[in-house]
Amino acid sequence: MGSPKKGIREDISTIFEQVLGHPVKISDRTDIVEDLGMDSLGVMNFVMAIEDFYDISIPLDRITQIQTVGDLINAVEDLRSGTPE
Repeated sequence: MGSPKKGIREDISTIFEQVLGHPVKISDRTDIVEDLGMDSLGVMNFVMAIEDFYDISIPLDRITQIQTVGDLINAVEDLRSGTPE
């Protein structure tokens, strides 16, 4: 049985590619702004795409805590399971 984190990471990678318009290689340590070169508008477009894909709402205070892909995976898992933080 595959790891749920691996599935989320693959989904996130696909969404990054859609938002950025080119393939990306990511790991849990990938810094979303520094490593992927996203500006604030790109980050907001990406957050909206994640929210739509998973049918979740990421609170603004939680978004500010997300720096790496690993942080994002943890946030998605928490929000999908109903754990607020």
